[in-house]
Amino acid sequence: MTHETSPTPVPSAAGTEASAGRRLRWNKVPEVTVYFWIIKVLCTTVGETAADLLNEKAGLGLTGVSVLMSALLAVVLVVQFRTGAYRAGVYWTAVALISVVGTLISDNLTDNMGVPLETSTTVFAIVLAAVFLLWYRRERTLSIHHIDTTGRESFYWLAVLFTFALGTAAGDLVSERMNLGYWLAAILFALAIAAVALAHFALGLDAVWSFWIAYILTRPLGASIGDYLSQPTGDGGLGLGTVVTSVLFLAVILGLVVYLAVTRKDVAQPQQTARHVVRPGM
Repeated sequence: MTHETSPTPVPSAAGTEASAGRRLRWNKVPEVTVYFWIIKVLCTTVGETAADLLNEKAGLGLTGVSVLMSALLAVVLVVQFRTGAYRAGVYWTAVALISVVGTLISDNLTDNMGVPLETSTTVFAIVLAAVFLLWYRRERTLSIHHIDTTGRESFYWLAVLFTFALGTAAGDLVSERMNLGYWLAAILFALAIAAVALAHFALGLDAVWSFWIAYILTRPLGASIGDYLSQPTGDGGLGLGTVVTSVLFLAVILGLVVYLAVTRKDVAQPQQTARHVVRPGM
């Protein structure tokens, strides 16, 4: 799920100019490599455990934590938008924070407002579909290999936010309804991701949709792993606690991000991004 090699789409001149503001030479997101998926799952795990940790330990309550993390995310996104190219540290900090905020959005609806998981899952799915529709109608592509304008980057981060919210709600719904336990739930979501990969590589499922479906599924996968590690043994977990689990995964994320920042193994070159495009009729 790393390449989209169909003919280059030709967006309308009005749409391109309106959304671009400024067109960048470099793509603003990393190449989709094995490092990408490892860090993504780790970030989703941190999103689950950090949200629980802050809610339990900070004494701010779910609403207070949500406001605090949303403010931090806004600051990091401002920095991300102001950069002229992909920067591993800034990008993955934004992903880690957006994973926490996406989790908190779903938790607020469920815990504070009493919205059923069936309703929130449906609403998030509709909102995400609307984001994709508007993104495609404006840009004629959903390819992450062309996040090189302000408009496309705005749609990208909006989509990422709602994939986390949808993944949280859908994952909680599946786990609650099927009562699988953390470890079996993680296996189920891992198998679902494997099925998407198989459909892409063996059956020709479109690369763009393969990517976004897998992106959504990594959220409940990471959450199940985080819960399994952090929750008490009496509840089916390993009992490491949210502090140990969060620190452990943050340390691994930091190590990988530093490695990528130094080696630049996930930086797409301009000549590479020209080849990674999506078919206009998608």
